[in-house]
Amino acid sequence: MAQKVITIYADDLTGEETAEVSTHTLALDGVTYEIDLGPDSYDKLLEAVAPFTRVGRKTRKSKKPRQAAPSGEDTAAIRAWAKSKGYEVSERGRVPASIREAYGKAKK
Repeated sequence: MAQKVITIYADDLTGEETAEVSTHTLALDGVTYEIDLGPDSYDKLLEAVAPFTRVGRKTRKSKKPRQAAPSGEDTAAIRAWAKSKGYEVSERGRVPASIREAYGKAKK
């Protein structure tokens, strides 16, 4: 018997199906939440909590992101490369998959 499994990733905020969804963890008042967001929704989340995180105190070191950049490269290196090649890339938030893919191909 053959079986085909299809995984569909959807943004929890918008319901939009996209392969660029990643899981993010939030904690507030001792309750931890996980939310799956696409890049645009993640940027909205960062903008919404920015006034609070700027003045808040960190209580522990953050975990590494669940999705590693291609070849273990960090996002700062990818952003610098993208800017040098004329791509528009934000200073914060997730680097779009198209840029990560172009970076990966260029580094091969």
